[in-house]
Amino acid sequence: FLIVTGTAYGTHDAAWLRKQARRRMDRVRVADVTGLYCTYALWGPAARDILGRLTSADLSSDAFPFMTSQELSVGDVPVRALQVTFVGEHGWELYAPSEFGARLWSSLWQAGEGCGLVAGGYRAIESMRLEKGYRVWGTDITPETSPYEAKLGFCVKLDKAGGFEGRDALLAAKDRGLTRKLCAIVLDDPARVALGSEPVLVDGRVSGRVTSAGFGYTVAASIAYAYLDIGDTEPGTPVALDLFGDLVPGRVVAEPVLGKAAP
Repeated sequence: FLIVTGTAYGTHDAAWLRKQARRRMDRVRVADVTGLYCTYALWGPAARDILGRLTSADLSSDAFPFMTSQELSVGDVPVRALQVTFVGEHGWELYAPSEFGARLWSSLWQAGEGCGLVAGGYRAIESMRLEKGYRVWGTDITPETSPYEAKLGFCVKLDKAGGFEGRDALLAAKDRGLTRKLCAIVLDDPARVALGSEPVLVDGRVSGRVTSAGFGYTVAASIAYAYLDIGDTEPGTPVALDLFGDLVPGRVVAEPVLGKAAP
């Protein structure tokens, strides 16, 4: 299996996997191969056209569905392509041996000429994922939260053959019911942006704290996420964020903040 984890959480996730492997008496071997590969993400409305200029593979949705991977030749570079996104736009993550990194970049850049291709960094990705409601490990989801609180219950398969680590805890969480839920909030003043951990007040009482936040450039709005008491989670609920002593009004909104989630 190839396991891909978040950029900042490789050490955490590898340690957890190795712990589970030891419990299974070395029937599973975990090898960190991060340094052997380079990765580029090609996302956006022209992603299929750009990648199609470099490969003979069928990139249609039928031949290459969302959340699948295939081995491709991109130009003359061997690539493992994953049809996934963290920005809400269609596209691929492309994994290649590190020695091909510069060549793959050059090929993609040349193929994107005339298509509006631009290089984007972390802040661009962060803004777009906020608009689409994608969760971040360590802030929006942690060991202290459940998938159901984070609105990720659709990712849980309780009837998976053979079970899985943590299944009993999730069953117990379902039985207890929800006391809070992760919600998207849009502030009335787009110039006021939360940093994280700010109190969120409803009717003068603290209902939760901001988990992550930022400015959504597509929607031109200040967006924040927070776990709110279950009675405060309906879209339209007025809230106030305590930003450096100022109570900045906003409201709970339906997700995603921007349009329909990909694909």
